[in-house]
Amino acid sequence: MFRLLSHGGQRSRRCLSVQRRYDHHRAVMAIRREDINPWERRAPLAPKHVKELTNAGVKVLLQPSNRRAIHEKYYLRAGAVVQEDLSEASLIIGVKRPPEEKIIPRKTYAFFSHTIKAQEANMGLLEDLLSKEVRLIDYEKMVDANGFRIVAFGQWAGVAGMINILHGLGLRFLALGHHTPFLHIGMAHNYRSVSQAIQAVRDCGYEISMGLMPKSIGPVTFCFTGTGNVSKGAQDILNELPVEYVEPHELKDVSEIGEMSRVYATVLSRHHHLMRKSDGLYDPMEYEDHPELYTSHFRTSVAPYTTCLINGVYWDPHTPRLLRRIDAQKLIKPLKKSPLATEGAPHLPHKLLAICDISADTGGSIGFMSECTTIDKPFCMYDADQHVDHDSVEGNGILMCSIDNLPAQLPIGATDYFGDRLFPYLWEMLPSDASRPLDEEDFSPQVRDAVITSNGVLTPKFEYINKLRERREKAQIMKKTGMRRVLLLGSGYVSGPVVEYLTRDKTTQVTVASMMLRQAEELAEKYPNTIPVMLDAGSQEGHLDSLVKDHDLVISMLPYSLHPLIAKHCIRRKVNMVTASYLSPAMKELQSSAEEAGITIVNEMGLDPGIDHMLAMECIDKAKADGCTVESYSSFCGGLPAPECSDNPLRYKFSWSPYGVLLNTISPAIFLQDNQVVEIPAGGSLMESSTSKDFFPGFNLEGFPNRDSTIYSESYGIQSAHTLIRGTLRFKGFTKAMTGFVKLGLINSEPCPALLPTSPPVSWKELLCKQMGLSSSVSDEAFEEAVYERIGKDDFAMETLRWFGMLSEESVLHADSVLAALAKHLEGKLSFAEGERDMIIMRNDVGLRHPTGELETKHISLVVYGTPNGFSAMAKTVGYPAAIAARMVLDGEITTKGLVVPMSKEIYEPALARLKEEGLHFMSKSDLQE
Repeated sequence: MFRLLSHGGQRSRRCLSVQRRYDHHRAVMAIRREDINPWERRAPLAPKHVKELTNAGVKVLLQPSNRRAIHEKYYLRAGAVVQEDLSEASLIIGVKRPPEEKIIPRKTYAFFSHTIKAQEANMGLLEDLLSKEVRLIDYEKMVDANGFRIVAFGQWAGVAGMINILHGLGLRFLALGHHTPFLHIGMAHNYRSVSQAIQAVRDCGYEISMGLMPKSIGPVTFCFTGTGNVSKGAQDILNELPVEYVEPHELKDVSEIGEMSRVYATVLSRHHHLMRKSDGLYDPMEYEDHPELYTSHFRTSVAPYTTCLINGVYWDPHTPRLLRRIDAQKLIKPLKKSPLATEGAPHLPHKLLAICDISADTGGSIGFMSECTTIDKPFCMYDADQHVDHDSVEGNGILMCSIDNLPAQLPIGATDYFGDRLFPYLWEMLPSDASRPLDEEDFSPQVRDAVITSNGVLTPKFEYINKLRERREKAQIMKKTGMRRVLLLGSGYVSGPVVEYLTRDKTTQVTVASMMLRQAEELAEKYPNTIPVMLDAGSQEGHLDSLVKDHDLVISMLPYSLHPLIAKHCIRRKVNMVTASYLSPAMKELQSSAEEAGITIVNEMGLDPGIDHMLAMECIDKAKADGCTVESYSSFCGGLPAPECSDNPLRYKFSWSPYGVLLNTISPAIFLQDNQVVEIPAGGSLMESSTSKDFFPGFNLEGFPNRDSTIYSESYGIQSAHTLIRGTLRFKGFTKAMTGFVKLGLINSEPCPALLPTSPPVSWKELLCKQMGLSSSVSDEAFEEAVYERIGKDDFAMETLRWFGMLSEESVLHADSVLAALAKHLEGKLSFAEGERDMIIMRNDVGLRHPTGELETKHISLVVYGTPNGFSAMAKTVGYPAAIAARMVLDGEITTKGLVVPMSKEIYEPALARLKEEGLHFMSKSDLQE
């Protein structure tokens, strides 16, 4: 046990000569706070390591944390600077992964990422590291020439895991009717130090040696897998009991006739249980190259004679497992009744009572260990017959303990141990510049080979992670046979109703692919037959193509600019597609290709465009059937906050992309008014063209034209119309406030280097001064006067700027353009709060000339409110039409090949009927003039 308590200071002292190489460089490194798990009290370095660094001239930042087991005053004495902001550091180290939102771009991080096996829970983290161009050094991959890990807590995981499972055995024995000395051993974290825990184990051992174990349970046996640090640490604890080690083949005999005044243990190496499938022999060299040729006989030769298995080996996909579910089912079959058993001294139900999987490798060498336990809930019972885990130590099954942060239970000793092993490599990590190419860094093989991400990509050694992810996703997608598979691209505002609608059909499976994996996972948790996957469709074309190939239909809720790319993959794979976006010129170019591929691509199946088209064509087709001529068409639509939620200068809140909303305000527009084509140029004139809309007097509405309305003369077949306009609705005040933003140059999508994450922080005052050509040192009074002049001395626009904090020293959020920064700023202030709701207003006015000469104006209206804490109105009116179109394509109701819009009766009639079933009710009134 002495080797575990002693320090490794000699190794750190050997590196003092290495550090001199960096004495000229005033390095800054940071130790981040552990905040991903409430039990994580470790640190990557102890104060003694920090002292050596600061003595060498390194500035060490320490993020404050009351949870850290070693008090910060000891780090302060060692020369650390305690502060929250770590942005000054080039190297940031921790133990466990940081929350994604706290990762600082273009820094070098070192921590256990748990990404190297494409672990699903950490793929969001990996994507964040890539997008932020972080250089990640993963301790798990820091290995020596023989492949053994050199920076790890392994021995302390073994110590804590062994203490825990001895405690668990005491509980399990008690549940089975036996008081044993194990019951007096507590969980590892209940002891102030490992020496206290050792004393408790020794006390237990004394009672065992006195013959105080119940005779009806028979000799207690332990099996350790592996010979590494994990196994050694666990054995160090067991050695405090009266233990006799035997060879694996001797375990059977001692489990039956061994002495009760001691326990027995065996240490399992590969040659003990692996054999070639063809002849039962073992060749270690061949096994390294071709593990798939081998199987394990552990399940029959060792497991039946083991009371407690301590597993410390990781599993690779091509290697045999130690135990599978079918093995566990056999191992929990009742034993023959012991002749010593009575009602008060019952026999054990089966020999294998407990497994401590210190590897915490879910789905690994213990195949049925599908989820780790926690320090809060350390044990569960695995019922192999039902293949379920019970949160208990009672009932049928095997007691499981698989905590994935065991060293956190002994944080002070573990910190000291780990720091000794990490410290020698810090000197080469300190000069790392994440913005430089990796091959320019002076890293040793131990560090270089542990770099998983750098410069926005996976390093060559870890590119396989993408393949693992795709393989796992494909297995999930293809798992259920006889399902209709729909790929939904995007997990944002409007995706919920799509998934909800489609998964009502138990034969439909939806894969939600998104850059925001957590959003996709939330949808999968909420709806059946839903699979979340990570995808950046713009940069992962190979993955996109693979997903498209495995599905029957693709629905894209991504920005319209990505639709041509997605459509090309659908055409290549002959997979149908649905979108809610406008049919762009780039999409129109794919018409013949889609027809040749024999697929249907439904476009404009949302709200606007979508529902507006269907209501228009229903009215127009009916009017024509009655012999009427269409003389005018006006359609205005807007996504708005409900009136009681419009209490801000813009009278607006965001229910879809803020960037898109803002960009539309400087778009051009064309419409037809009394046979005159009216053109509004790009650049902001659109906001000055708004007019009052009083068709619902209770709402204070204004509207402005949207895009090119004249093209619908042909699309709708209403060339007879003298007026044709489609527009956007807002509450009054929106366009006046937005005009102020336009005049200040804030609706500008050009790249702005001053706002990039690598640039110093910029305040709104400084940004506006730059936009107006003023010095940032101008007085507040002169600054506000200049702004007032620039916005045309508009008091309302001025108060809008003040309300949003844009005349202040408030920092502008980092972004690639002024427009993107403004979008982020407004989204933060104009998002819907919990319990608030949005609304949709759509109004179509169609002027019809009857054969009798009468003029009828049809007023078709749709008003939809969002459900508080449920689907927004925008989500309902965009998501449900797209989902309905998808179902119609799947069911063969839409059969037209090529690019389709919902303007034919075969589409709009059933679609509108189904929208009514979803609670979207349309109102229609008419005015007649002689």
